Formats: sequence, C-alpha cells, structure tokens
Amino acid sequence: MAVYSMTGYASTATALANGSLGEIQLSIEIRSVNSRFLDVSFRLPDELRQNEPALRALITTNIKRGKVEIRAAIENSLQNLPARPSAAILEQLLNIEKDVQNTLKEARHLSVADVLRLSSVANNTFKNDARTTQSVLDLTQSAVQDLLASREREGARLTLMLQSHLNQLRILAAQAGPLIPKLVAQQRSKFMDRWNEALSLGGSETTEVRAETLQLAMDRALNEATAFAIRIDVAEELTRLASHLDEIERILQKGGEMGKKLDFLIQEMHREANTLGSKSSVLELTRISVDMKVLIEQMREQVQNIE
Repeated sequence: MAVYSMTGYASTATALANGSLGEIQLSIEIRSVNSRFLDVSFRLPDELRQNEPALRALITTNIKRGKVEIRAAIENSLQNLPARPSAAILEQLLNIEKDVQNTLKEARHLSVADVLRLSSVANNTFKNDARTTQSVLDLTQSAVQDLLASREREGARLTLMLQSHLNQLRILAAQAGPLIPKLVAQQRSKFMDRWNEALSLGGSETTEVRAETLQLAMDRALNEATAFAIRIDVAEELTRLASHLDEIERILQKGGEMGKKLDFLIQEMHREANTLGSKSSVLELTRISVDMKVLIEQMREQVQNIE
C-alpha cells in the first residue's frame, strides 16, 4: 500500500444540460491539509445543498484523516443568449407593471432589458434532478481520485525524506556505540593510576595500616569506576532506538494509514535521544545526541502530514 500525505489539491469541471438553462458549467474543487482527525467542510451553492450527505459519504469512504474542504460552483455558459419570453410571461409582466403603476404613479415602464431579465428568472430555474445529482457525484469522485493521487505523490516524497533520516540516525547510533567502552577503559586506567599511587605511599605507617589504606583506595576507585560505567551505559537506549528505527521502516514499507503510529514512535525516539544526551560525559557523545534530536524533530514535522 502507498503512503499518503494529508496535503493535496484537485479540481475538475464538466458541462451539464439543464432544462431551459441550456448548458451550464459545474466545477468541483477539493483542498486538504493535515489534521488529527477527518474534518470535512462544504461550500456549496444553494442549488446543490441537498447533495451534501451523499458527498460527505463519498469523502469519508475514500479519505481517513485531514481537514478537507469541498467547493462547488455553477455557472451559466457565456454563449447562452436570453431565451425568447413566452406570451404568458409577457402578459403576466404587463399585468404586474399595471398594478405597480396604479399604486406608484411615478413608476417607469419596464424596459426590454428588464423584461428579458425577469423572464429569465421565471424560466431559468436550476433543476437538481437525479441526472444532475449523479453528475455531481461522478465529478466529485473524479476530483477525489485526483486528490488521492496528489496526496500519494506527496506521501512518496515524505517517505524518501524519512528513510534518509532513518539512515542518518543509524549512522549516528553506530558512532555512539563504540564511545562507551572507550570511556569505561579510560576510567579503568584512572583506577589503575589511583591504585599505583596508593602502592607508592610511603611513610611511617605500619604494615597493617598501609594494607588498610591500600584496600580503601582500591574499593573507592573500584566503586567509582563501576558507578561511572553504569551511569554512562547507553546500550539500552541504543537498542531501543534501533528497534524504533526498524519499526518505522517496516511501517513505511507496509503503507496505509500510519500517521498516529509514526507520531508515537517519533516521541519515543526523542525520549531515547534525550537520555543519550543526559548520560553524555564527552563532547562527542553530546554532539551525537544533538544531531539525533535535530533529525528526529525534522521527522516529527513531516510525520504530522502523513495520513
């Protein structure tokens, strides 16, 4: 399955024959951006308002997450000329004009433009019949497919970016791993220096006192070395980080709805990188932790856009 972004755009239009209106233009435009849940809103002309439930069902069937806005517009063809008013409409307009002038003596007579406009309103009523409804649904379905294709293309770009960051994090983890044994070895060397210093102690101490002093020095140095090794040991953090990286890669390869899972794993990786930094006792390990957190934060921003 593909990886889908929640960001996308699509628009499509078609011509409809609609009774006395002749040919009209119907257009559908769909925009989507990221959102925690599916949030669908409509901007429809009054003539199409009754189609909103069917359109909502169509959207929720195809899209799982994102803030989605659907706009529809109806426009008369510019080539349509005014229809010739029927005799009945002309007679009706004449009677209305007489009634108005009987009450308002100063009212002017209707012009040709007035007659054409009023007769057009009387004749040209948009008919949202079954055929028109089906055309609206078909056009919206086409726009949704274009939107999904747009979201899939954006999802592919996000996947490449995430995979690149996963590789960089693995490189940083590989650099951090060997640092710990080196630091423990350095601490052990300091322990030996302290031991040798204790051995070289001279003075007037008796053999028993000197032996006791050596034992205390050994115990203290050993305890410090052990505590240091435990404090800086990040093997557990690196193991969990590697597990999270493998899981993210597996999810990306599987595809489908994954945004919330990825967001959780990103949080867990950030936690491990923070712990790695808090255990750092050398500048190089601190740098690795900072670089990891920068990469993870970049991944978090992009994961917010994945469905």
